[in-house]
Amino acid sequence: MADLSTTIGDLRVEGDQLDALVANLTDEQWAGPTPAKGWSIAHQIGHLAWTDRTSLMAVTDPEAFAESLAEAWKNPLGFVDEAAEIEAARPPAELLADWRTGRSALAEALAAVPSGTKLPWYGPPMSAMSMATARLMETWAHGQDVAAALGVDVPPTNRLRSIAHLGVRTRDFAYAVNELTPPAEEFRFELTAPEGDEVWTWGAEDAAQRVTGPAADFCLLVTQRANPADLDLTVVGPDATAWIAIAQVFAGPPGAGRDPKVDA
Repeated sequence: MADLSTTIGDLRVEGDQLDALVANLTDEQWAGPTPAKGWSIAHQIGHLAWTDRTSLMAVTDPEAFAESLAEAWKNPLGFVDEAAEIEAARPPAELLADWRTGRSALAEALAAVPSGTKLPWYGPPMSAMSMATARLMETWAHGQDVAAALGVDVPPTNRLRSIAHLGVRTRDFAYAVNELTPPAEEFRFELTAPEGDEVWTWGAEDAAQRVTGPAADFCLLVTQRANPADLDLTVVGPDATAWIAIAQVFAGPPGAGRDPKVDA
């Protein structure tokens, strides 16, 4: 798997790619809807800006982060949407500038975190590598919503490997947030890389429960950016079949997922 430096580099590139999509939008386009119900493009970028800023606080000022955490728990199911709403109300140029400053500062701060350090977060403390991977995942996922809103096709890249790995690692988390007991048997994952002919694998080769297909579709699944019915994934076994209905790589309560596409 990638090291911290590589993951931070991927995070920077992913942010720059999304930045290029929104840099020249009109105010009207910033206010346009995305596939996430109730969220405009401004909400998407606002959420990223807020989360980058909060992540930077966790890295550089743990005491201030603890205070913000206590405030967030006063509205545990709504503080994320509330923050996105506040950010989306800002002038787009101001929001964009803040996001650029925040994501750059976070990348630099993560690179300087001493090995073995655990950073506070809304769930269990995490390493700098885990935080960088989480930020990469969110930047890509929210970028998918922005691209869809703009009708832009963004080809997947091998930066998805870290996101796919996170999706595999959080298999049991999806059960936990849905108050379900995860199966004892591990799954086998075989995902085709977007670039080249490499196949990324996790789990025992002889596992009965299996998920195979394009890595891009798997990442859309675990970030809940597409309905499982619309993805080219082959799923074998009752446990794996049940899991893809609840798969969730992001923190928080169970996600609402996405409706299946309707044929015209």
